[in-house]
Amino acid sequence: MGAAALLTHAPALAETSLTIATVNNGDMIRMQGLTSEFTKANPDISVKWVTLEENVLRQRVTTDIATKGGQFDILTIGTYEVPIWAKKNWLVPLDKLGADYDANDILPKIKDAVSVDGKLYAAPFYGESSMVMYRTDLFDKAGLKMPESPTWDFVIDAAKKLTDKQAGTFGICLRGKAGWGENMAFLTAMSNSFGARWFDEKWQPQFNTPEWKKTLTTYVDLMKEAGPPGASSNGFNENLALFNSGKCAMWIDATVAASFVTNPKESKVADKVGFALAPNTGLGKNANWLWAWNLAIPAGSKKTEAAEKFIAWATSKDYTKLVASKDGWANVPPGTRTSLYKNEEYLKVAPFAKITLASIDAADPSHPTVKPVPYVGVQYAAIPEFQGIGTAVGQQFSAALAGSMTVDAALAAAQSATEREMKRAGYIK
Repeated sequence: MGAAALLTHAPALAETSLTIATVNNGDMIRMQGLTSEFTKANPDISVKWVTLEENVLRQRVTTDIATKGGQFDILTIGTYEVPIWAKKNWLVPLDKLGADYDANDILPKIKDAVSVDGKLYAAPFYGESSMVMYRTDLFDKAGLKMPESPTWDFVIDAAKKLTDKQAGTFGICLRGKAGWGENMAFLTAMSNSFGARWFDEKWQPQFNTPEWKKTLTTYVDLMKEAGPPGASSNGFNENLALFNSGKCAMWIDATVAASFVTNPKESKVADKVGFALAPNTGLGKNANWLWAWNLAIPAGSKKTEAAEKFIAWATSKDYTKLVASKDGWANVPPGTRTSLYKNEEYLKVAPFAKITLASIDAADPSHPTVKPVPYVGVQYAAIPEFQGIGTAVGQQFSAALAGSMTVDAALAAAQSATEREMKRAGYIK
């Protein structure tokens, strides 16, 4: 019998099974639905998804990587974790994503956020800033015209005029759910536009300043007057559902929401949505953030090669084309590649593309505030302690919104909790 005949009885390739931890956002859920396209092309790899709510995902993934648990082969992490974890050697550098991956096509602001010393440590799946989404029909009816770059005064005034509680329409929907990446992402970005900051140059917490008092007072008063009931438990997904069902005249949140609010399959108001830059107070900073959800490989992984193949597939230009062919160009993951914002087919169907790109470009993680700060990050401070501190502060501010404590008490509690943590970590004496 010749060698060729023997080969026909060789066993099938051993299968590598990848476990991927991800967040329950629309773009990720769409990716799971398309996974069979990847496994068809890579029959020796199978994929198992663990999909979690944002706060839970962060906890599980952080615990797993810090304890070297090895539960996940691919992690979905944010721009906050990437530089911190890369410096701790917790992540595999992504320099083997294939010749046609074209890392230089990644938007410069996003690429910088997921690189350390010029090396990519995570691949951006989608990138975002934040912006105002508003109901053009309600604005027209009230005789209001949204400027491309509105002030907070305009937004507050419009929110009050557009609130009709009898009809179940609220002037504005904003995040209130506690979490450093939930209500604190919004409030930190808002505070930047009011001239506030988390820490001064000597790492002293700043919640006892007039700028923070003005930020939190403005937010709580605005939500009481023009926001939906129960706002203190609303995060991104809850507000998206409210906006899509026609209950919000304005919503300031992630630019990634744009394709969902303009999708007639998901939104009752799809053809009545306009976009504007996040508001400012005239101090030179808009209340917009910078974020990307990224795919990364934990160091010590035994399945690096298969994981690299999956990441290269999910964050490639070809994946974008695959989503476009199934769900239309308006629904491709936004905010990561320069080529997308030059693609005529995309620009034709994405009325939000220009504002999304302008918002991402305007975010400046190295100089996020009006006054100088020792940290990098727009809606967070990129230090390991921030997760714990941001979550504790988020709980105080959510309580202030719920009315179970005053603005002054929430700020005092935030100040003392942050001081305590910063002393313990050795930043201040």
